[in-house]
Amino acid sequence: MKNVLLVVALLISTMTFSQTVPDSLYTNPQQQENAAQRILSGNVSSGVTVGGYGEITYNQPEGDNGELDVQRLVLLFGYKFSDKVQFVTEVELEHVEEVYVEQAFLQYSLSDRVNLRGGLMLVPMGIVNEYHEPTTFNGVERPSMDKSIVPTTWREIGVGVSGRFDEISLGYQAYVFTGFASVNGSKVLGGKDGLRNGRQKGIQSTVDSPNLSAKLDYYGLPGLRLGLSGYVGRSQAQDDVEDIDGSSVGLSMVGLDARYAYKRLTARGQFVYAGLTDTEAYNELYYDLDADPTQGLGSAMQGWYLEAAFNLLPLTKEQQLYAFARYEDYDTNAKVEGDLLVNDAFNRTEWTLGLSYKLTPGAVVKADYQFKNDATNNDLPNQLNFGIGVWF
Repeated sequence: MKNVLLVVALLISTMTFSQTVPDSLYTNPQQQENAAQRILSGNVSSGVTVGGYGEITYNQPEGDNGELDVQRLVLLFGYKFSDKVQFVTEVELEHVEEVYVEQAFLQYSLSDRVNLRGGLMLVPMGIVNEYHEPTTFNGVERPSMDKSIVPTTWREIGVGVSGRFDEISLGYQAYVFTGFASVNGSKVLGGKDGLRNGRQKGIQSTVDSPNLSAKLDYYGLPGLRLGLSGYVGRSQAQDDVEDIDGSSVGLSMVGLDARYAYKRLTARGQFVYAGLTDTEAYNELYYDLDADPTQGLGSAMQGWYLEAAFNLLPLTKEQQLYAFARYEDYDTNAKVEGDLLVNDAFNRTEWTLGLSYKLTPGAVVKADYQFKNDATNNDLPNQLNFGIGVWF
């Protein structure tokens, strides 16, 4: 019994010593890290690192009942085998009842310039897909264009390399991944959700053809971080249909993003364009366009947003109170082919105005109001949001 208690005490002591450091309130994007990067860059010589982040949200659409939700709770675990070999995983509980593995990869570091990775990893596209911890972005909800077009949180199984060249202020990532599923259970690509339904998330992923993903980050100017992302490949079809015309589509995606901080001012922006091929055959195979010619997969999707925020508290204060405004314009049906008709309901804009009150490193309270519209000239229900976010 004494031996068991000793082992438990040593384990708790090791895990407590290896806790991740709370996120900095400073908003310089050149120094920003996400959860996985923080675990990998920790100064623990060996052993277990633990942490987590979570969000509790309240959404009140205009004219409808509100919804309270423990939207997500993510448990972070890392293990440092040696100075060169580390393992990182994130286990996510969504809406209290759904459990997913968000990341699970092994990294072998040859140097700061070359790190080999393999496993379930985030696809480096845009900002929020990699930096989605609740204390790293303004707004109770993540940007809407990221949900449909990127679509966050987008992760797949693959292998690749990452690193940075500090002498030229350049970071890079390059991976080979499994792609979107052409049909994911009963869900197909297209419509208002764009590519979101195709995320395989490492769940018995179908592998048909490899997909390539890469990103460059430049951080050579004070307070500024610029990103260029690219993705190319095809959706993955099941064995019994992969030889049928339209069973998969080609995808080429490019993203540009920028983050800037100067004293109490921060700003960010993002643009993503996705071009798709073979969508006419895909829609003939998986959609009944005779019944509804506006429902199907378009041949192009695009979206962008701009956001500015200002800290209302003096820089001498540890706490921060950011007032922010974000404008989004995104269309999951920007171009169409064949008999598919453009659906203006998929061409949407949003204004999000709100406050982010950072109580202390790792804890934030948020409130915002969203004005939503689409190109049908019918106003969508506006929405009031409140949220609590933590990251430790």
